[in-house]
Amino acid sequence: MATIKQALISVSDKDGIVEFSQKLIASGVRILSTGGTARLLRDNGLEVVEVSDYTGFPEMLDGRVKTLHPKIHGGLLGRRDLPEHVAKMKEYDIEEIDMVVVNLYPFVETIAKPDCSFADAIENIDIGGPTMLRSAAKNYTAVTVIIDPADYAPIIDEMQAHNGAVSKERNFALAKKVFASTAAYDAAIANHLGLFPVPDAVPADQQFFPETYTWQGAKAQDLRYGENPNQKAAFYKDAKINEPCISNAKQLQGKELSFNNILDSNAAFELVKEFKEPAAVYIKHTNPCGGATSNDAPLAEILRRARACDPVSAFGGIVAINQEVDEESALVLAETFIEAVIAPGFSAEARAVLTAKQALRLLESPLLGGYEAGGLEFKKVVGGFLLQERDLKEDVSDNWTTASKREPTANELATMKFAWKICKHVKSNAIVLAADNCLVGVGAGQMSRVDSVNISINKAQVPTAGSVLASDAFFPFRDGIDAAAKAGITAIIQPGGSNRDDEAIAAVNENNMAMIFTGNRHFKH
Repeated sequence: MATIKQALISVSDKDGIVEFSQKLIASGVRILSTGGTARLLRDNGLEVVEVSDYTGFPEMLDGRVKTLHPKIHGGLLGRRDLPEHVAKMKEYDIEEIDMVVVNLYPFVETIAKPDCSFADAIENIDIGGPTMLRSAAKNYTAVTVIIDPADYAPIIDEMQAHNGAVSKERNFALAKKVFASTAAYDAAIANHLGLFPVPDAVPADQQFFPETYTWQGAKAQDLRYGENPNQKAAFYKDAKINEPCISNAKQLQGKELSFNNILDSNAAFELVKEFKEPAAVYIKHTNPCGGATSNDAPLAEILRRARACDPVSAFGGIVAINQEVDEESALVLAETFIEAVIAPGFSAEARAVLTAKQALRLLESPLLGGYEAGGLEFKKVVGGFLLQERDLKEDVSDNWTTASKREPTANELATMKFAWKICKHVKSNAIVLAADNCLVGVGAGQMSRVDSVNISINKAQVPTAGSVLASDAFFPFRDGIDAAAKAGITAIIQPGGSNRDDEAIAAVNENNMAMIFTGNRHFKH
């Protein structure tokens, strides 16, 4: 174990640093410090030694150079177990520094400001901080390095329990956190500067995607296996999560989530988040096989309607709900075998019902509402990856156009809006049939659009007459529309944009159908 006798403290985030320093001094630790941190500690009655007094070299260049000195880095990197290191440190009057407490200039917070200039970003790149952190982390057997204020209390507890010493195991854990943190910091800098084709570019000249892109995730858990038992897998999460999602959902009960459970729960929750009104969806293999919404019916009835779309496929699926689950809804969920339920909450009565289903995974997400969705998504291919914006563009019905002679009825238009939201989350080629804000049939992932139409019709558990149809992309031929008309479908919503749109329009007019062009495609591969 390494005994702490001297600590260097220089922090941007000063929360808790005074109390932590007080406890260090009470344990006999001498404190070296710089700039604003030193002033804060002195203002609170603590005795500190300025780094410039310790090194004999003043801070200079607007504070850019203050800790980049052999007396600092020699004191951090010198190995106490090597006589030649000890001798050289003594020769040059380099004291051992046993602890470094540093957090970095707020680069990420700075570039998040809409008025952040290129010069502001550059000035908020910390140099001395990461250098000290990495020096200390490399020599973890002798130096305790702290970048996270959450570690202050555990470190004090350990020092008090071991006469001022910290274990090598604790130091190694802290060192790993430092290298992960500085890697993320460097990645944020590289990603941001990569947006600028030339120095001092104005925002209008910035590229949308950087020249290099680095992403870092923290391992949340090892998984039993991946998509198949022969594949190893783990689940990693973003460092900061700004919206309700599978990654910040809390598991309340049930078996450990599998690789496929996580994928399906994500697909289910992202779909149900489309709706402001009460909604429930059933998902199987990332495709919806049931869904319903209502402003009038109780949640239990919405669940029954959603399941009725395809009860065979719903068996063993994932359910997502955008409301708190009540007792009656829990009783409906308990009627069918499902793998998991993800919702903003579960009443005590609902928990009592679902506890009997011990294998059922209950996932409680943060409450919906009051967040702004955003960010990028990437898909891995062999030898690289594709990076894109998430498909979050809001489809505003005011921008839709009626392509047919007949205008849709109010009921058809309302159901079109529902079906269009569902269709966005179905694998291409995607076809969705709906009636009265309930799914009727789904055709997903087919190589031809007419095949998806026929599957959606064949999957329907109720007569399709009077249903509306949503298609994620345009109809390249009229065959899909003719098949829909034969099944009694009365209205179609699709993006439009085909060279054969005239053929599609003629087909709907011949069958007295209504057709809306949204102008926005929703392929999902």
